[in-house]
Amino acid sequence: MKHAYLIIAHNEFPVLERLLQALDDQRNDIYIHFDAKVKELPALSVQHANLFILQDQERVDVAWGDVSVVEAEYALFEAANSRGPYAYYHLLSGVDMPLKSQNEIHDFFNQHQGKEFIGYFTGNMDYELDRKVNRYHLFPKDFRANGTLGNKIRRLIRYAYMKLQYVFNIRRNTDIEFKKGTQWVSITQRFVDDVLKKKEEVFKIYGHTFCSDEIFLQTICWHSPYKDQVFDFDNEGRSSMRSIGWKDGVLYDYENQDYGHLIQSGSLFARKFNSRNLEVVDKILANITQKNEG
Repeated sequence: MKHAYLIIAHNEFPVLERLLQALDDQRNDIYIHFDAKVKELPALSVQHANLFILQDQERVDVAWGDVSVVEAEYALFEAANSRGPYAYYHLLSGVDMPLKSQNEIHDFFNQHQGKEFIGYFTGNMDYELDRKVNRYHLFPKDFRANGTLGNKIRRLIRYAYMKLQYVFNIRRNTDIEFKKGTQWVSITQRFVDDVLKKKEEVFKIYGHTFCSDEIFLQTICWHSPYKDQVFDFDNEGRSSMRSIGWKDGVLYDYENQDYGHLIQSGSLFARKFNSRNLEVVDKILANITQKNEG
């Protein structure tokens, strides 16, 4: 059965072009959601995979931290599911790269068929989850808005309202045990079916929350039979099979000197990369291409 690669993209298109080359295999269907703010889409093509670019009416104006990120994910899940079924749905960003060849990736998932590759943060997240999903966040699309007078006023109102919620102990979603981890996952058709059935409930719960894209899939899985199928649950990176660069609490763009570390990591995918450091991306692509040809 084929795999579906679901890509959320908004910039760094030279990296996206190389990502498509790395995924270009007849066993794959590739779906791309471009942020609605992107007015001129890059010219993209593949030779072996099927490539589907979501139409304008399917595209979401994505804002960091807002539930619109989840809306974009649902748009991809729905588009792919309409052409499924698939063995696995891989959620990637447009600045990711696979670290293994397609033969290696398909062999790995064949060996672990039925497992869900969902990263869970296993430390204490009580305070962070309380702030993100148990409180109301006003103007969620403006979390990273520019410093215009209107945005500054909204920021002050949001801050004041959050403080009031703590003073008067105003909480929401108190009957749900939330879990958190990376939003980038590889999940089975059965779990995707379950996620799609819960769409209305998801948007009811996560409207006016913060960073729900890192919470909703983990939480759905936690309260389902698929929880027992999570691969290597106690290791967030390995359970998602992704190397994600963090440095001093900030998401780190991999650079050329990181190539050796990435290739030896054992991960299937890595993020994130940028067009200023294409050498490492090209080396990864060359390594994958050589293996595919071999």
